[in-house]
Amino acid sequence: MTKTYKGGCACGAIRYHTKSEPIFQNHCQCTDCQKRSGTGHGSYLTFANRSDMHIEGQAASWRVAGDSGNEKIHSFCPTCGAPVYLAFAAMSDLIVIHATSLDEPSEFTPQAVTYSSSGYPWDAMDPSLQTFDRMPPS
Repeated sequence: MTKTYKGGCACGAIRYHTKSEPIFQNHCQCTDCQKRSGTGHGSYLTFANRSDMHIEGQAASWRVAGDSGNEKIHSFCPTCGAPVYLAFAAMSDLIVIHATSLDEPSEFTPQAVTYSSSGYPWDAMDPSLQTFDRMPPS
């Protein structure tokens, strides 16, 4: 049986679903994720084929340069402000959803912690997860 990942924003104006499996699931402790989340990290599921992600509703977005210099496009609900997904200008096939935007956030199974060098002692991560000072090598 194929699993469906589905979710959306807090008010329901944006909904998504896919039957694809994520290629990477991580907690990110970079300063961008900290500022955007209002806490010590963000949690994400990355999918390889944006075309397999069906999105309903119109997201607003803003762009920021990542550590690599490549542009990240953050998409959020213009009504409730909840972050829903992000994409990368240099890797247009990828789509990354926020773990807590899932209807069932327990489906998130983190594999690693990225940018652990920016983490705070008060934002403790599961010690069994592999950690990377930055992004892991491809």
